[in-house]
Amino acid sequence: MASEMVVDHRERANALLKADADKILKLIKVQMDNLTMPQCPLYEEVLDTQMFGLSREIDFAVRLGLVDEKIGKDILEQLERELSALHEASQKK
Repeated sequence: MASEMVVDHRERANALLKADADKILKLIKVQMDNLTMPQCPLYEEVLDTQMFGLSREIDFAVRLGLVDEKIGKDILEQLERELSALHEASQKK
């Protein structure tokens, strides 16, 4: 029973971190579509703040043993790739 709880907590932590990464991607998409361009300091400030917050969440989950360090890095790297692709697409417009 206890091991099932640990697995459940790990799955939930992983799902929450991925959901937060998705929220950041959506926020940046909205910002790029409606508010500012990628070269704008506001865009960079929002992106840096959000990425820092997510990295701290991941670090906390790793330290608690809820998320493997590699999985945490993978979440950040995937988000960075998606944001980079979004940035490149906006430059082509």
